[in-house]
Amino acid sequence: MDPFAQLHPSLQHHIVNSLGWAQLRPLQSAAIEPTLAGHHSLLLAPTAGGKTEAAVFPALTRMASEGWAPLSVLYLCPLRALVNNLEPRLRAYASYTGHRVGAWHGDVGPTARARLVQEPPDLLLTTPESLEAILISRRVDERWLLGNVRAVVVDEVHAFAEADRGWHLLSVLERITHLAGREVQRIGLSATVGNPSELLSWLTSTCTAPAEVVAPAAEAIAEPEVTVDYVGGLPNAATVISRLHSGEKRLVFVDSRVRAEKLTHELRARSVETYVSHGSLGRDERRRAEQAFAEGDDCVIVATSALELGIDVGDLDQVLQIDAPSSVASFLQRIGRSGRRTGTSRNMTFLTTTPEAMWQAAGVLHLWSTGHVEPVQPPAFPVHILSQQLLALVLQEGGIGQETWIEWLGAPFVLGPDVDAVSGSVIEHLLSTGYLHADQGLLGLGPRAESDYGYRNFLDLTSVFTSPPVFRVVAGRTEVGQVHDLGLWAALTARGGRRVLLLAGRSWKILDVDWRRHVVHVQATEAMGVVSYRGASAPFSYELAQAIGSVLAGIDPPGVVSRRARDQLRDGREGFVTLDPSSSTLLRRTSSGNEWWTFAGSRANVELAARIQTLRGDKRPFGELSIAVDDEVDVADLTRSVDRRTDATNLLELSDELVDGLKFADSLPRWLADTIVLDRLADPRAVEATLEKPVSGLTV
Repeated sequence: MDPFAQLHPSLQHHIVNSLGWAQLRPLQSAAIEPTLAGHHSLLLAPTAGGKTEAAVFPALTRMASEGWAPLSVLYLCPLRALVNNLEPRLRAYASYTGHRVGAWHGDVGPTARARLVQEPPDLLLTTPESLEAILISRRVDERWLLGNVRAVVVDEVHAFAEADRGWHLLSVLERITHLAGREVQRIGLSATVGNPSELLSWLTSTCTAPAEVVAPAAEAIAEPEVTVDYVGGLPNAATVISRLHSGEKRLVFVDSRVRAEKLTHELRARSVETYVSHGSLGRDERRRAEQAFAEGDDCVIVATSALELGIDVGDLDQVLQIDAPSSVASFLQRIGRSGRRTGTSRNMTFLTTTPEAMWQAAGVLHLWSTGHVEPVQPPAFPVHILSQQLLALVLQEGGIGQETWIEWLGAPFVLGPDVDAVSGSVIEHLLSTGYLHADQGLLGLGPRAESDYGYRNFLDLTSVFTSPPVFRVVAGRTEVGQVHDLGLWAALTARGGRRVLLLAGRSWKILDVDWRRHVVHVQATEAMGVVSYRGASAPFSYELAQAIGSVLAGIDPPGVVSRRARDQLRDGREGFVTLDPSSSTLLRRTSSGNEWWTFAGSRANVELAARIQTLRGDKRPFGELSIAVDDEVDVADLTRSVDRRTDATNLLELSDELVDGLKFADSLPRWLADTIVLDRLADPRAVEATLEKPVSGLTV
């Protein structure tokens, strides 16, 4: 039977007449039959491949045909900005079958929330953190609101799965399944990933209904246009952007909020109509920027990785990247933002600001040319999520049985057998430290939990990632955005006493700081501001590090490489003339010091550096590609040190900062918190592969 004919008749009518579609996209057709059959699924397609409609059209069909009562479908997004972006489109689709859509997140006011509770919509757009807030809220009857849930759509599921938010998401879904008293259909949406079957298995680990990956052959598209250039600095990048593709709509990706702000300021100084989008901007500021950019023609929007995740900013002419992303998957997401309009092709121009960034760009492109896409790997041993879930369950239920809490978290246990095996130790610690108390077999919330998480109605308990103290930046009655404590302190203590922040691409003079309410009052100024945010760069995989080694050994990346970039590649290769990363590592001796070039990646180099710590006086630095060693170290010394096959985990020194970066670590025994960090630092496959290679030497 024609898949389109299986959709609800009203949907069929509006798809043809209201949307004006001549036909469905391949994924949209392929997803209809398994979704209508109630199967769990992972729907895969490139950016702009119609994934949202592929999930929602058959879900609305089931909703209408089977008479699902509200609230029956949850649509979960990783960003509230994506919720806001999707709401008008899903509201229109739902109206085709006479259903209603609502949205719930931190920016939705109490009046709107109360209305949603009193009259639940048929489909609710939200985030996992907001779902957690609903479950533990004393103002919401979660059984009334969520007891009718039949299906859940998880947008950008790969973005959840690769972080602890994914484990939290699965745990919350188990609790909703328990409330509903039925297996809830799970539909994951993702762009291309390297291990789709494993990702689907993770999403449905406690489910019994059939599950399948739906990934039809993509529509034929033109070969993308890729260019690599070397510009040598952010001001030079701004100059190039101001002159490149004038009259066109350009999206520029950067990999930090600091650089987003600085580049926006540089572009505006060159009279380029520029907007900025990142997670620390105020809601209204961000919406204005994205709307203005969507409606403009000759303009630039500078964005962090948040704009990878499906937020619609209209048709783009050009995508540019300052330096390089840390994965092929991220590159594919970003380049997929272009080439959506008929007669255009996907494109990306890399503007690299350092030689190392240019090597990284070339390495990503070399990996891409081989067909490699990174597998999604959920973080190991999420035992701290168990601690969070126990506290949340006690809060949700007003107390829970010491032997029955596990019924809420799936069978098999949703966080995995390793976490299940230590659950007794976790509960003992929560009881002994006052996070929980027990009374005749019933677990209740203890004074320590009230003290640590009770602020703002336990809002901090709904999020599983840590964030530093945030101050709201307000100009008059308008919230410009937020700044972390580090950024505020940098502006307050800057030389000259100017007290000027750079935020939303503009400078703001600090008038007053309300330390108790965490509010900074500002006014616009022409003086140059200071910008600083906490954060860490994404780690390099072993495969990317090896690809960079291959580039330095002589393999050219695909696409157009500018003369400036070719010159930089030539200069870089002169320092690695004997390099063959596929068969050996390299001890490179230079006037500035010795370095062991492992090309092993971020996590592997943590252990490798620990293995040779006797050769690294004063704990010399190491990175994704190399490890600094003492000046007198030679190849024989290095070979003797790295040839040991003993377990190196006892050599790793875990700083308190590493453990403290793990949210809810204080609610765990220290040995369990250490185990989480050690498991997540490990890359035994890359370490073993590196240790198997002989060390060669080179003096430069």
